[in-house]
Amino acid sequence: MRVLVTDEQASTLTQITPSDASIASFNTKFPLANLYPTASGRFAAVLYQNQNLVEMFDTGLESHVDHVDVKGTPKWAAITATGGKPTHFKSKGTESLIFNDADGTLSVGNDADFHTTGAKFSVINAGLLPHHGAMAQLDNGNYAVTTTKTSSANPTSVKIISKAGAEVHPATLETGAIHGNASDGSNAVFGCFTTSANVDGSVLVVKASGEQRLIPNPAGFGAFRLANVYYAEGAKKFIGFVATKGVYLIDITTDKITPLYAGADAFQCKPDYAGNNLHVLTLDGKLRVYGLTTGALKKEGSVIPATPAADTYKPILEASEKFAYIAVPSLGEVHQIKLSDLSTTAKHKVTSRPVRLTLLGFESSAGHGN
Repeated sequence: MRVLVTDEQASTLTQITPSDASIASFNTKFPLANLYPTASGRFAAVLYQNQNLVEMFDTGLESHVDHVDVKGTPKWAAITATGGKPTHFKSKGTESLIFNDADGTLSVGNDADFHTTGAKFSVINAGLLPHHGAMAQLDNGNYAVTTTKTSSANPTSVKIISKAGAEVHPATLETGAIHGNASDGSNAVFGCFTTSANVDGSVLVVKASGEQRLIPNPAGFGAFRLANVYYAEGAKKFIGFVATKGVYLIDITTDKITPLYAGADAFQCKPDYAGNNLHVLTLDGKLRVYGLTTGALKKEGSVIPATPAADTYKPILEASEKFAYIAVPSLGEVHQIKLSDLSTTAKHKVTSRPVRLTLLGFESSAGHGN
């Protein structure tokens, strides 16, 4: 596994190798870069949203099913994307997909091209107006993408397009503002308000076939939407999260949304790397670990200092099977937490203000040539 961190103020990318606690630093083009892992586990997307630029970073890790190789030293890939205000990132197989808010376009790239000198992500123009959009990759090769009727307004519907940008299935439902989404390959799930009145929320389920339906939030939920949606691959579960209401399981088989942690103090909610457990971090510094197969609380305990609710940049959480990694901006550290007993096994000193963190690689101890 590798942990990557970027800083609020410094143009620095830090790579932590947890197995030996070694740290390497690389220059970024700008500070405050967003980080996302690719599905292949080897690369990370580094998004400079305000500078209209995306770079790819190569950890050098390569899976061969029965073992993992380290292919050279960590380094920047050659490929770039230059869409306007790149924001949402998704990855499936060896494909990486970016939604460019300022253009209403998608940028798409493939792992095989990342080290080709001068390579650029290709651009898909589906005739979308600029907006804070979201998209999902489907197993049949199409994409579910948000749409808006007015430039730069909130998206209120979803349609399915081909890789060429042609409409395959039109939007059939109009909702209130959409934000947050995830996909299992057959279904794309989007958090939204039910109508433009924005007085109650739902999730919009869009099937690869084009069929669409709404699943309402629990009764009494109020004027909130599940603005973050995750898919946990290992447990085959969808999770919805909003800091003001907590964490909810989204069952698209029974069309029910049920609470996992109903509290207004949760500020981080992440499935672990394999998608078997869910980790919830609250303002008091407590970490809760839930098994997603049963929804049961497996472990809880205080792991970091309390976080002021007013902080703009709060700690960032990611987890593997054995460890949770939490970037603590106020301390300039990434804390490595052993999940079996929630003890702190290491405090990795990184940059002064680490505010973005991602985890990538492979959960395997088998390798050669390391």
